[in-house]
Amino acid sequence: MPRIVKYSRRVMAALAMVLIPAGALATMATADQPIEPVRCEIRTTPESSMVTLEALAHAHRNVSGTYSFHVEGAGRSGGTNIVQGGAFSAAPGKPATLGAVTLDANGAVYDAKLEVTVDGKSVGCAKRVGGAT
Repeated sequence: MPRIVKYSRRVMAALAMVLIPAGALATMATADQPIEPVRCEIRTTPESSMVTLEALAHAHRNVSGTYSFHVEGAGRSGGTNIVQGGAFSAAPGKPATLGAVTLDANGAVYDAKLEVTVDGKSVGCAKRVGGAT
């Protein structure tokens, strides 16, 4: 039969004082490690009656891959269907600009989608921009 050992409260408190900080340090050490080597972003910058959409890749290490940036929408001046893509390289600390478009912002609505592939894994992001200004 198993033997049950009773520990005093002091022993249990001391054990907790050792294990809790150790667990916290282990969690903090793994919290900074990214799951993916790259993440994507679609940055919007309004400029007067225009809007610029930039496709960006943020790398956690030196990477090379491919991207596809697609913007479509409609406004007073008609429809928009823009596709950009190709190869890219990125390094940590500075986002890589993959593509950019500047469009009419007055009353137009645009849907932008970006897909970035590195090491056979794809990540994507999307953004809806615009409306009445």
